[in-house]
Amino acid sequence: MKIYTKTGDKGTTALFGGTRVPKHHLRIDCYGTIDELNSYIGLIKDIQTTQNLKKELVRIQTDLFTLGAMLATPNEMKKLKNGKERLNISKINETSITFLENRIDEMNNYLTPMTHFILPGGNKIVSFCHIARCVCRRSERLTVALNDEENIHDSILKYLNRLSDYLFVLARKLSKDLGAEEVKWIPEKL
Repeated sequence: MKIYTKTGDKGTTALFGGTRVPKHHLRIDCYGTIDELNSYIGLIKDIQTTQNLKKELVRIQTDLFTLGAMLATPNEMKKLKNGKERLNISKINETSITFLENRIDEMNNYLTPMTHFILPGGNKIVSFCHIARCVCRRSERLTVALNDEENIHDSILKYLNRLSDYLFVLARKLSKDLGAEEVKWIPEKL
């Protein structure tokens, strides 16, 4: 596969199905931010040493590629002329969301209950989890904005919402595993 096509040299790109849009189009921003998130999760995966977490993060990265493909396919291009689906892959669904919820619950059972907001940081991998969480929240906000323009599948919005929660709880779990201090945010009183 050739890396450069020169078709985007004038500031447009093709969606799945061939429709060309400006590279600043909201849909492109949505799945571009998903790509950024996926890269941060790859970084977390490369820092973390346990095989179980690596497998878990690869599953999430795979889900994010699927989610990006779903976002790259506008509603009017979802079906071929013969009625078959253009995007012939498994989609993000309740199973994907339930996986995240189960992992959140399992990790939370291991942690002490939160009594305050927590300042991001304490360890490099924990900080990267918080950065990924913030990028995930941004991707969620962008996707909600796109959903205001055209209907996005509910599972995409749910998945992004759960993933940001997962990344927060993962940061807390890694803090505990690594003996990193969780610094509580305690606002000063005037």
